[in-house]
Amino acid sequence: MKPRVLTVAGSDSGGGAGIQADLKTMLALGVHGMSVVTAVTAQNSLGVQGAWPLPVEVVRAQYRSVVDDIGVQAVKTGMLASAELVEAVAELLAGTDAPAVVDPVGVSKHGDSLLAASALESVRTRLLPAATVATPNLDEVAQLAGVHVESEGDLRRAAEAVLAYGPRWVLIKGGHLTGDAVDLLTDGSEEHWLRAPRHDNRHTHGTGCTLASAIASELAKGRSVPEAVTEAKAYVTGAIKGGFALGDGIGPVDHAWRFTA
Repeated sequence: MKPRVLTVAGSDSGGGAGIQADLKTMLALGVHGMSVVTAVTAQNSLGVQGAWPLPVEVVRAQYRSVVDDIGVQAVKTGMLASAELVEAVAELLAGTDAPAVVDPVGVSKHGDSLLAASALESVRTRLLPAATVATPNLDEVAQLAGVHVESEGDLRRAAEAVLAYGPRWVLIKGGHLTGDAVDLLTDGSEEHWLRAPRHDNRHTHGTGCTLASAIASELAKGRSVPEAVTEAKAYVTGAIKGGFALGDGIGPVDHAWRFTA
């Protein structure tokens, strides 16, 4: 049986991010992807025109339906929208014997809010402690921990601040800095600096979702956290390079780049 990975995230009607990006990533990496939809968005290349969180009981029922019958080797979380959803998903993760990759989604690529301000404390105290790997970008680090990263030298301070909330590992994504795309993976004792060339391509919608899903896919195959993150970084770098125009705004990364390169 193929490794099974479950995404718990919002739906992106434009197909570039959210559960659509997650399932495309999982397919590309050879695992069986499954989904728990937490919210429905009206979204395209220009931004998010509307978002509607699903009731907690609907999210919980989807999760139990999949996990209790099919089982999972890894879980990835994305847009959770409200404090009630964050707390429910954190409880579900704590009761699941599988690694969890938490992408603490706060805003979209276009700057649209995807997490209620009232949910931030629940992310800090309930969701992050349930994470095997947390994958915040620099905006999310500032939102969650109050640490503003201006240079590569600030990444370690950012990682320490997020680790204080309880995830086993944290991957601070430095993609918003200038120069090479550099990320810091650490569990507080060992560090792994991951570098990749920065591709001059503005079509990067879905990057964070894709990276977190790739990490979860590699963990489901039995890789260690450093191995999984290294493999995922290579995959998403190629996907960014292959990003393509779609609509009038920011296009998506190319999840199928390995099949067409």
